Amino acid sequence: MATLAHLSLLSKLSPPPKLNNLFSTIPRTRLNPQSKPTWFKCLASQTGFFTKLGRLIKEKAKSDVEKIFSGFSKTRDNLAVIDELLLYWNLSETDRVLDELEEALLVSDFGPRITIQIVEKLREDILAGKLKSGSEIKDALKKSVLDLLEKKGNKTELQLGFRKPAVVMIVGVNGGGKTTSLGKLAYRLKNEGAKILMAAGDTFRAAASDQLEIWAERTGCEIVVADGEKAKASSVLSQAVKKGKEQEFDVVLCDTSGRLHTNYSLMEELIACKKAVGKVVRGAPNEILLVLDGTTGLNMLPQAREFNEVVGITGFILTKLDGSARGGCVVSVVDELGIPVKFVGVGEGVEDLQPFDAEAFVNAIFS
Repeated sequence: MATLAHLSLLSKLSPPPKLNNLFSTIPRTRLNPQSKPTWFKCLASQTGFFTKLGRLIKEKAKSDVEKIFSGFSKTRDNLAVIDELLLYWNLSETDRVLDELEEALLVSDFGPRITIQIVEKLREDILAGKLKSGSEIKDALKKSVLDLLEKKGNKTELQLGFRKPAVVMIVGVNGGGKTTSLGKLAYRLKNEGAKILMAAGDTFRAAASDQLEIWAERTGCEIVVADGEKAKASSVLSQAVKKGKEQEFDVVLCDTSGRLHTNYSLMEELIACKKAVGKVVRGAPNEILLVLDGTTGLNMLPQAREFNEVVGITGFILTKLDGSARGGCVVSVVDELGIPVKFVGVGEGVEDLQPFDAEAFVNAIFS
């Protein structure tokens, strides 16, 4: 494995754009074999910057409800049967209606435990005379889902601490959309006024750095990449965070190699990456976001459990939900692990990584 002695440092201003060179405008840093570790005094920036940043992103979620609504159209179509069931509901058909409602929730990947919990609570309230019409039952259903999301996954805003730079690690299995999610997150944060540095910590996949460089070009962010195929991911991330401190970046977004949750040697590398950035900025990483492919539905739960056990996940990014009718997995993953969903991917556009808003989500799937 390579050490710092095998890496090279090159910082330069980007030249004027050239049409024949895709990466000509990307300010890049390569690691230097001559450079010695430099330790910086931690200077606490104003807490208000990160608090305001989180709130701005959250407010955008409420203003972009149309994207959330359209992004969950397939799940909503799956659950439309509930409206038909409740339209002519009467007390004598309670068991049949609730059985079919239960089936609709399961088909949308709400998961057995949460589905039974919701349906039995509805049954109890119906028999107690608390719910007397189809509209009241639907309102109670929506409230049950919303209460669960707000109780178990209420910290949906990015928690970026109070030291600059804030460090966000993006982790997940191969093909889940980590690098794309990182690029879209960089775009959103930069648009809110943050100075962003990307770190190409995926040192296993040959095209990963090139893909992230394209996102750096697209979003106008700087990027730190490794020089050489055998560079350690932990070294790349460590040097990126050091540059982030030295040059006063607000946020460092760290890409990591995709790995199966059953590959323990690669999972241990994530621990090394986490420790490496923590040595540069106390308390880093501020967020460890696990990217999960929404089309896998409940199959994402074993991945989430393993990653959380190894590195301590602070939030989820659920991708590809616009192409899936299994949006109930959002509720399942929060219910199972008590970890909030921070963002959802509802399209291929650069603005289609949406901050998660529980109320908007519930209204989108139960229109």
